[in-house]
Amino acid sequence: MTRFLLALVLTATLAGCGFHMRNKLMLPADTAAVQVVSSAPYSELAKLLRRGLQASGAQVTEPDSAAEPGITAKVAQLQVMSERWGDLPIAIDAQGRAQEYSLRYAVIFKFLREDGSELVPQQVIELSRDYVSPPTDATGTTTEREILADELRREMSASIMRRIDSVVRAEMEGRVPAKPAAPTTAPVEPPVQPPAAPTQGH
Repeated sequence: MTRFLLALVLTATLAGCGFHMRNKLMLPADTAAVQVVSSAPYSELAKLLRRGLQASGAQVTEPDSAAEPGITAKVAQLQVMSERWGDLPIAIDAQGRAQEYSLRYAVIFKFLREDGSELVPQQVIELSRDYVSPPTDATGTTTEREILADELRREMSASIMRRIDSVVRAEMEGRVPAKPAAPTTAPVEPPVQPPAAPTQGH
């Protein structure tokens, strides 16, 4: 019962504490709609990102699974390319058994404009949380790890949204170019070799 009440308290605390955008997410003015595409079919992170985009005022559409291969709708895409979890032992007991772990969560994503160009280039965000795992209390460990995993997903969703927002705001303020600029220097041509002197026959 104590663990159950603790789980409820932690869940309520996390839901109200700091994983929401303070301001409305800023997207390019010509963005008609956004799709969240994930490599994992039932990704909880993708669901959180869709909710976050909708809450910020963006129009979110579902990926069209019936579309022909190679043909994509003219919508912006937030692509979650990879999600990785890992448990790293960071403390052991006198018998050499791990009793404390660091839960690691890494996500690779990118954001594409409607024309397919990159607004936010491919990048990775990694988060971690430590938890105690007594070798004799596997049930309690599982509950704590699940709570931390939910917390990390919410924090990851907020972190991705902040990355997108900061890139768009910087672009609109002119701090970064909207698209990669073409090179301005002319290519260097090889030097012209003088013609060889004619040889005289004997």
